[in-house]
Amino acid sequence: MSAPPPPRPPMKITVLSRSASISSTKRLVEAGRARGHQVRVLNPVRVEMHLDGRRANLYYRRRKLSPCDVVIPRIAQSINNYGLAVVNQFAMGGVPLVNTARAISESRNKMRSLQLLSANGIDIPATVMARDAADLKAMVGLVGGVPVLVKLLQGQEKRGVMVCESLQSLEAALEAILGLGHNLIVQQYVQHSGKDVRVLVVGGRAVAAVRRRPRVGRLSYTLNRGARLEALQLTESQRVAAERTAMLVGLEVAAVDLLDVPEGPPKVFEVNSSPALAEMESATGLDLARIIIERAEQLEAGSPGVESSEAWPTAVPRRKRASKAEG
Repeated sequence: MSAPPPPRPPMKITVLSRSASISSTKRLVEAGRARGHQVRVLNPVRVEMHLDGRRANLYYRRRKLSPCDVVIPRIAQSINNYGLAVVNQFAMGGVPLVNTARAISESRNKMRSLQLLSANGIDIPATVMARDAADLKAMVGLVGGVPVLVKLLQGQEKRGVMVCESLQSLEAALEAILGLGHNLIVQQYVQHSGKDVRVLVVGGRAVAAVRRRPRVGRLSYTLNRGARLEALQLTESQRVAAERTAMLVGLEVAAVDLLDVPEGPPKVFEVNSSPALAEMESATGLDLARIIIERAEQLEAGSPGVESSEAWPTAVPRRKRASKAEG
């Protein structure tokens, strides 16, 4: 009879979040403590950083931070630049991260992430981007015509997305948003699908999925605006698309949003690095916070992160150099 495995030593976990009262943050704290770990929540904007060319130090409200074993970033879009600098400072100190600053930044720029996915053979909705409202309006035909989705390039999950149902409403929206200095993209809106799919991927593996059913009469297109979530059994094509997307972007924890297209492969339209947990847990009955804590344990123990994985090589062949005869 084999001996039981040795008890897992407790870890010191830092969750970077604006508030310990946020539901997803609370769930991570509960799950970590339930597994015997010490868990602290730090507001990233209260973290001070010191560099002098020889050493790098972190302070919290002017007191030097005690070391931790692993960091779980939950960086809000409103503090993106400062928050990611804090995440990177922990990484410079050799602390394992559940989502690196690079991967979070990649997911936050919608056009860059879509470019990455498209270049690697992931189906996405037709998308256009330009600096001028007239150019964007003229390019609407390339995404199938109205209605279309208009998204702020650096918009938050709960904001920065609208549906324009006519060219007149599109023109007004474009002029208003671009006039405020915001960059945006215009994206195909798949009519009559009536639903989309959110997949939670942890450590490169799809662990839960829900189908979103919007409220009757509502065109709002984010998962957190009154939609009803229902647990979903993924198809193989949905699972592969979600897992490949998370690995290409480099996220250990990601919510991958897919358009549930009646015909053809699923289309990835959004990647989120700080997904809401409570709603998905309620719909699926799964302890998703525990799964994330378990992944943090693996990373602290030396498990390779998805950023170092070579499981999904790029699908695009390198272009040949043009010969002198061609030039």
